[in-house]
Amino acid sequence: MTEITKEQIDAQLAACARIAAKLGSGAKAMVDTYGCQQNEADSERIRGYLQAMGCSFTGEPDEADVIVVNTCAVRAHAEQRVLGNVGALVHSKRRHPGQVICICGCMMNEPNVVAKVKGSYRHVDMTFPPQSLWRFPELLEQVLSDGKRLFDANDEDSVAEGIPVVRQGDTKAWVSVMYGCNNFCSYCIVPHVRGRERSRSPEAVLREVGELAAAGYKDITLLGQNVNSYGKDLPGNMDFATLLRKVNGVPGDFLIRFMTSHPKDASPALFDAMAQCEKVAPHLHLPVQAGSDRILKAMNRGYTAAHYLNLVEQLRARIPYVVLTSDIIVGFPGETEEEFRETLRLIEQVRYEALFTFLYSPRPGTPAAELPDPVPAAEKSRWFDELVAAQNAISAEKHAAYVGRELRVLVDGADSDGKHDLTARTAGGRLVHLTGDASAIGTYQMARITGASTWALFGELK
Repeated sequence: MTEITKEQIDAQLAACARIAAKLGSGAKAMVDTYGCQQNEADSERIRGYLQAMGCSFTGEPDEADVIVVNTCAVRAHAEQRVLGNVGALVHSKRRHPGQVICICGCMMNEPNVVAKVKGSYRHVDMTFPPQSLWRFPELLEQVLSDGKRLFDANDEDSVAEGIPVVRQGDTKAWVSVMYGCNNFCSYCIVPHVRGRERSRSPEAVLREVGELAAAGYKDITLLGQNVNSYGKDLPGNMDFATLLRKVNGVPGDFLIRFMTSHPKDASPALFDAMAQCEKVAPHLHLPVQAGSDRILKAMNRGYTAAHYLNLVEQLRARIPYVVLTSDIIVGFPGETEEEFRETLRLIEQVRYEALFTFLYSPRPGTPAAELPDPVPAAEKSRWFDELVAAQNAISAEKHAAYVGRELRVLVDGADSDGKHDLTARTAGGRLVHLTGDASAIGTYQMARITGASTWALFGELK
């Protein structure tokens, strides 16, 4: 892992000042983000650099002097949507020839995609992968100085501290605790585009959390592709459970969330920390992906269904009211109907509050993309619909049990459904539509739950 020094970040900030002089007063930037929470956290640092360059922000391409598109490579559909939207930017570029269009994020670590951008998207001035985010000012200054297109391919894994951050909102915040992934699940492109695992120091994480708590943030999510691997590359005996306990000790009234947890690395120590730390949310997102041991092995997940169910049993023994959510992939190459039914039986046994369900989508460059896949798409869609219907029934039943309860919720915004005033989240992450005064936004409140649906709860502030 490459160590990024304070002097190197200072040099980037100096480049920001020079860029500000080039762009002049009144410069605007647009940041368009796709994908996971880690991409959102990366975009907050991109905005931090852009603000240091003197830019304010806009959501309109025609108003922007600099456009940054932060991409996701997890699913083929996401790539197609990104490229379609990037293609549409040719119109604003024609109207504003001095506009600089940059593409970054995971797609820019896929050589075939970068080659496509070079050849077919001539209005794009610059690309860089996630590992080069800390060098964004240096790269942008080069484009502004020589007017040539730049396609950075730096793939050195690193951790950089000291990049300025512009956050979206003042109630919830993301804090990356590590980057990259070592798991190489057979369907997943992430390790190929995000690099190997590298952990931030606990001191850096605690400093950032402390600043957020002091600023009044109420909901702080610790991020990593697999947070349960945190600390394996650090000296000493640091692990994620220990980090959770340290973050729990930071002064302030805030809730700690985290994602994502890989089941093969989930441990009793993690569950103990969740149970014993009063600020840690009683919610675990624990992606199972499938209920068939053969499919789990083909996915290279590193656990069996029985092991996963034992984890759930251990967790619920410590936190009986824990909210469990998960990811499921339907139609992995070679999956049979009986193997799908094993997945269905698992979700009916675990009884999740909610699932994120996906039809398998092949990603070029992953081992699963080379596997034979004889099951027709229509059959997979039938399975998918059956899974969703089963989970919807479970979610509706789980949510109905909240009716009549009084819960502490974080009011996080105004509601747009036309029937309620506010939105909020329970400690377990359940969405609540509320009636109440807008002055409650950004605060913890007690709410009475008066109704429920498959997707949400309904209530009123006390």
